[in-house]
Amino acid sequence: MNIIYYCSGLFIGLAIAIQSAINNQLRIVLGGSALLAALISFVVGSIFLLGLCLLSSQRFGLLMQLQHANWWMMSGGVLGAIFVFGTTLLVPRLGIAAMLSLIIFGQIIMSIILDKFGLFSLVQREISLTHLTGAVLVLIGTLCVNFDRH
Repeated sequence: MNIIYYCSGLFIGLAIAIQSAINNQLRIVLGGSALLAALISFVVGSIFLLGLCLLSSQRFGLLMQLQHANWWMMSGGVLGAIFVFGTTLLVPRLGIAAMLSLIIFGQIIMSIILDKFGLFSLVQREISLTHLTGAVLVLIGTLCVNFDRH
């Protein structure tokens, strides 16, 4: 596998932690409203994506194909909004490390289920003992991060 993909994954993980800290500060400026902070985050992100689409000469006519999409294919935006709102809400209550450890553990569990059953037209992949061991180790790390409070 290309090292660039692994580095990109690491970068995205770093960006999520930074995003959570930034959105928490925005929440404070907005009188403690995690919902307004998430909305601003999404609006700014949408403007950024529009700019990237324009710069990369995306064919906006392809958006007409959305009429052929299943309704659930639009739920990614809702799940993204829940993620941004949820992280903005949880950062001041749990801290970034504790919150992200729980998110990562949830992602590992769901990704194993998605792979095992090939849900959403993904390639079905067998789950090995190594996969399960990795999930248990992530769980142990999550417990260590969340319950080592002084």
